[in-house]
Amino acid sequence: MTLAQMLAEVVSRDPEAPAVIDDTPEALTTSYGELWRRVVGLRDELRGLGVRKGSCVCVYLPNWVDIVVWQFAAASLGAHVIGLNTRYAVGDIAHVLDLARPVVVAVAHDFRNLPFGDRLREGLKEAGVAALSVAVITGPGLPAAAADVVSTYDLGAGAWAPRPADLSAPLDLRALDDAPDDLAVAFTTSGSTGKPKLAAHLGSHVVHHSRAVAVAADLGPDSRMLMPLPLSGVLTFSPGYAALCAGGALVMQPSFDGPQAVELMERHRVTHMTSADDVGLRIKEAWERNPRDLSAFRRFLFGDFYGQSLQVARWFEEKTGGTAVSIYGSSEVFALLTLWLGDDGASDRWVGGGRASSPRAELRIVDPVSGEELPAGESGELLVRGYSVVDAYLGDCDGSVMRHNVDDDGWFHTGDLCHLREDGALVYQYRLGESLRLKGFLVEPIEIESVIAQLPEVSMVKVVGIEGGAETRAIGFVTAVPGAVVDADAVRRYCVEKLARYKVPEFVHVIDEMPTTRGANGMKIRAAALRELAAELHSAAPEGAK
Repeated sequence: MTLAQMLAEVVSRDPEAPAVIDDTPEALTTSYGELWRRVVGLRDELRGLGVRKGSCVCVYLPNWVDIVVWQFAAASLGAHVIGLNTRYAVGDIAHVLDLARPVVVAVAHDFRNLPFGDRLREGLKEAGVAALSVAVITGPGLPAAAADVVSTYDLGAGAWAPRPADLSAPLDLRALDDAPDDLAVAFTTSGSTGKPKLAAHLGSHVVHHSRAVAVAADLGPDSRMLMPLPLSGVLTFSPGYAALCAGGALVMQPSFDGPQAVELMERHRVTHMTSADDVGLRIKEAWERNPRDLSAFRRFLFGDFYGQSLQVARWFEEKTGGTAVSIYGSSEVFALLTLWLGDDGASDRWVGGGRASSPRAELRIVDPVSGEELPAGESGELLVRGYSVVDAYLGDCDGSVMRHNVDDDGWFHTGDLCHLREDGALVYQYRLGESLRLKGFLVEPIEIESVIAQLPEVSMVKVVGIEGGAETRAIGFVTAVPGAVVDADAVRRYCVEKLARYKVPEFVHVIDEMPTTRGANGMKIRAAALRELAAELHSAAPEGAK
């Protein structure tokens, strides 16, 4: 089934049901019937511009209904979509344009006074890409941009404002029957260890994953999925399109803000949300300042990026009555490749990993050195095979990147240390290469981080290792909650109380902010940068302090 066929199926069930709710003063709601009419209209415009099977379309938009319209319209022509995070700098934009080589880009006009047009122009120049056709989008419920405004976005191949769709036109649910199945969407990888890659997936694989996640995450026509992170990132895309597949509605948040998210959750009776733990923490803090009725909430699907997931998961369950479940996935195998189910115990469902959302996703654990398959309970590298594995990397002209990551038998090598339980559930441990050998024991950094994260004055924590003579030394970095003060010595004393002595960091450094890498799924801490900083601080310390 193509994405167009999936949409037609949902529209046929209830064309008047809400599909997307935009965060405007009037809470603009787009029904499934209206979404279909907009998709068909934009499909025709893109076809007239020469967009066809194999073309790339770029969306440089916040979370507006337009981003959904563009995804379905492009896919109905066999084109694929790559998103540009609205926070990307020029270098990030240039890198994506260089690999993706889009023929048209949709750009937001006058969103929070950000200079999207200038950034795009500079990125295009830096990438050395041919001229782009630019569609100027003003946002939900707003009139189209005037001709003189549109002309300022011309990057050499013309600029235009999409025509408004006739939302009263009869529904023709066969209008997209000729949609081919080809690459439909590409996601940027994290880039935490190098330049991001652009992992692309077939439309039929997106549909299968959406159906599987809809069942596993308890999504239905009454679901309201809050979208706090960019829909162009896999962490939000996978659950978002699962909600659409189930006939639910997306509640859009163009730019994340904790208090605003809480207000949206109450006003629209939000039932589901997927995010990293830092977003959950900011929602928790906003609710504690101004409690709201979140009794409609059912499922918080979270990824642990900052070591705050346990306290956030516990809060969500206590204050909303919903269920918090940990998830696993990536741009190359889809987010929510695995997730815990609502009836799994808290000791299970708050640990990274989960049960495969689809039986068509094969998982195996191998020895990272020998490649030998390991039995249940033994830790090794996770390999994934099946529909979810990346189908292509944009810009990978000779296939070298694909061959490096996917072996001859179709197994994708994740680089993650995990183990499988006897019942087949996955338990994620950490990235290979991040484990610490302390006093002869192999220690996962998250063991230490989860303890430090319990301190109320600590906002973020990351533990890294540096070589010191014949041993690895654990070094902790923390940032403080706004208005709080963190005492590094007190953090170490707390660790002494809670951890085996060999796990206690030798040094704890309080820093103003964590070095991060920006991606469509949010921010991730750059462990490599902290290792470099730790090595510098250690080498500069007096001899007696080393």
